[in-house]
This record gives sequence, C-alpha cells and structure tokens, in this order.
Amino acid sequence: MNKSRSLLLLFILLKFAFQYLVVHPDFELQRDEFLHLDQADHLAWGYLSVPPLTSWISVLIRGLGNSEFWVRFFPALVGVLTLWVVWDLVKRLGGNLFAQSLAAIALLFSALLRLNILFQPNSIDILAWTLVFYTAVRFFQTNYSQWIYLLGISFALGFLNKYSIVFLALGLFLALLATPKRSIFLNKHLYFSLLLGLALVTPNLIWQWQNGFPVMAHMSLLSKYQLVNNSRLGFLNEQILFFYPSLFIWVPGLVALLAFPRFNQFRFIFWTFGFTLAILTYFQSKGYYAIGLYPVLLGFGAVWVADFLEIGWKRKLKPLALILPPALFLPALPLIHPFYSPQRIQENPPAYSKLGLNRWEDGKEHPIPQDFADMLGWSELAHLVDSAYYLMPKDGRTLIICDNYGQAGAINYYSNIPELEALTMNADYLYWFDLREKVDNLILVWEKDEQITDRETGFFEEYREIGKITHPLAREKGTTVHFLRKAKADINAVLNEEIAEEKKVWEGSR
Repeated sequence: MNKSRSLLLLFILLKFAFQYLVVHPDFELQRDEFLHLDQADHLAWGYLSVPPLTSWISVLIRGLGNSEFWVRFFPALVGVLTLWVVWDLVKRLGGNLFAQSLAAIALLFSALLRLNILFQPNSIDILAWTLVFYTAVRFFQTNYSQWIYLLGISFALGFLNKYSIVFLALGLFLALLATPKRSIFLNKHLYFSLLLGLALVTPNLIWQWQNGFPVMAHMSLLSKYQLVNNSRLGFLNEQILFFYPSLFIWVPGLVALLAFPRFNQFRFIFWTFGFTLAILTYFQSKGYYAIGLYPVLLGFGAVWVADFLEIGWKRKLKPLALILPPALFLPALPLIHPFYSPQRIQENPPAYSKLGLNRWEDGKEHPIPQDFADMLGWSELAHLVDSAYYLMPKDGRTLIICDNYGQAGAINYYSNIPELEALTMNADYLYWFDLREKVDNLILVWEKDEQITDRETGFFEEYREIGKITHPLAREKGTTVHFLRKAKADINAVLNEEIAEEKKVWEGSR
C-alpha cells in the first residue's frame, strides 16, 4: 500500500473513531432520528417533511439489527465518503499529499463532526452538494460527457434526500450563466443528463402530486414557525463558525477561485458559492443549510495553501498548518458534542452559557443544550410504556398515542415488546393510523404540561397514572404515561374524528 492510500485509510479510521468518541454512551438517539427509523415500516416515495432516501437506509439498519451502533454508523460512513471525495478532488487539482492531508484534517475538525453523529438527511445533503461540485470540476477538466451524467445523478441523489439542493441548483445555474462556462448549455449531454435526473426523481414528484404536495405545507410551517425567527445577519455569522478552525484554508480557496490563474476555469464555483449563499440568506434559512458549500472550498484552499507553503522559509510553517485546525477545534469539542456523561454535566456543568449553547427554543437557559436534552429519557419512557402494556388485558387491542413524534419513535425503538407500536397525531405518524380494528384500551403519553381530564377517563372503566420521565436533564422530563383500560364507548369514532381534524390543520397550511 503506497503512502497516499495509507494516509487516506488513517483519516478514514480517525473519522469513524471520532464519530463514536464524541458521543458519551449514556446519551441515546436524538428525537428526529426515531422518525426516520420508523419510516422503514411505512415505505413510500415521500413523506410529509422529507424525500424517501433516508427511509431506505433505515431498512438497511433494521436488517443489520437496528442497534445504536448501526444508526450512528451510516452518518459516519457518509462523512467518510465526503472526506474521500474531497481527497480525490485535491489530487485532481494537482495537490500533493500535504494538500490532501490538510483538506482531510480541516474536514475532520469541523461542523461535520457534529452533523455526522445524527441519522438525519443533513449528512447525505452535504455529500450530494460535494458530489455536484466534484462532477462539475471533473467535466470541465476532461470534457468527458460521463461526468455530466454523474452530475445529474448527484442532483437526483440530493433531491431524493433533501429538497434544499434546489437552492444549489439555482445557484449553479446562475453561476454558469455568468461565466464562460455557459457553453455547457450548448452540450446536448447536459439535457440528456437532466432527463436522467428527472427520471430518477419522478416517483417522488408523482407521490407529491398524489398527496397534494405536502412539501409546500412543510415549507409553509417551517417558514411560519422557525425560519421567521432567523435573522439574515445571524445566518451569515454562523457561516464563520462551521469551519472556523480552517478559515485560513477555505477563505484563501474562495479568493483563489477568483484570482488564482491556475483556477480560472473553475471560477464558476466562486459564483455558485455567492449566488447560493445570497439565495439562502434572502430566505432566512438555517445556517447549516449552507454547509455543503464548504468542502469543495477546503479542497481548492488546501491546494493553494500547499503551493504557498512550498516557497522558501514558508515550508517551516507546514507542520503548523496541520496542527492549527485540531488545536483550535479541540477546546470546543466537549461543548458542541454530547461528550461528557449526563452525571458529569450535572456535577460539573461545562461552560455552555459562554457560547449561548444552552438557550433553547423557549428563549430560556437550561443546564444542557437542547439537542443534548433531546437524547435523554427515551429508554425510561419506553420502559414505562412497556409496564403499562403488560398490565393491559390480552383479549383486546391496545393503542398507544403520544403527543409528539419523538415520544412515539423512541417507544417503538427502545420497547422490549415486539408487537407494540406507538403512534401520534404529529408528523408522518398522522397518516399511519390503522383503525379498522376496534380499540379497547389506550396508553396515552402526554407532555408534562398536559393534564388528563374527565373527557378521557369517562370513556374507560379504569384509569391510572403509570409514571413520568424523571431524568433531570431530559427535555421530556415530566412526560407522563396514562393507562386507560376497557373502553365503554366507540373509541375508534372519536379517534377518527380527531385524526381528521389534525389532517385539516396540516392540509390547511398548504
């Protein structure tokens, strides 16, 4: 094995190791991950909030045993693939082994470490954006039409994973128009590539059409309740933070695309960055939506920095260039990752407040960042639901209804009862109810602020409270499990009515 392959293998092993080491084993999966995992039981060409690609990986995870190891493995694998693409990009740009190592280190010690611990569409989104840039670069380097087709496939992959890649498509389109590379629009293979990409995403488009384009409802709700709270200045400020340890790499890479003669033919990447960032800023997007723009800049920047450090006395700075990203990143690592045990956090709280990391969506400061709190208390909840389920009579149907998708998904994941299935009138679960069979008993999982009333208990012969989530750092602390046995009325009719009302709310937001 040559030196280049050995080093690449080392970086790959480090990437996998870091993804597991930064998550303390006392932390469980994060609430959003449970929804994607449950999609494996309800395969479709689309869902209310995401396209279908993540659900396909969920099926694979299920086949491998569905353990937390495999849930964490796949986003880590996607991160490794992103690193490998950039590694090869640097080589294709003429970068030496030092440049490749510099780019790899910059990727290792960046926001990707945080994103790649979660089984969400974000990791594949960044890989897809990186592949778009990589295939475009390879086409303009070689003029081989195969790269145009791979460009179309890269966009299709991204679209089937997360619709936000449309912003990159628009930015790239404007950039090509604004540069001499507009000649690509005269290439017939571009249009065949577009047809190939369209063919790949058509099943999802048909699903959207058949279901009234729920993506529009999702975007409307996202804009109304989340993006409206984002500031454009805040979005731009966040861009500095994602790769702050490697500012000395990606910023020169961006400038070099505009001013370095060696990169003249790739100037369209500079304009793609600018146009895409401007579009995302205008729509008050979440900061991490733009992370996919940076791996390619790290590739170009690593080549430029390596060339710069090859001149005279500057060679002595090469070790410093390799050490600087980890040196700047490691002090923040235990703050931005669930690195410490919950017990350690309680006994000796890290300085989350200095960076504002412990301010939640409610505007208040808490002992722990919200994302970390979303990774605690789930197995405790599943144990409570299992206890309630065992108490139910076995000659009737017991339905488990939760307040939110995190609760439902966590119960389905951590429960020890194979036949148990929790549902909620929230997110995709709203459309997964099967009420053709008579419901005899209910287990209700309600958030701490909700109280059981006579309306609920009056339908049943017996009611009792089973227990609450007690983990002091869990966001779901106080969530309560209610036991309702032997229905005295037609519960199915009541549930169907409530589901219909919830669907009206969702569909009315389109």
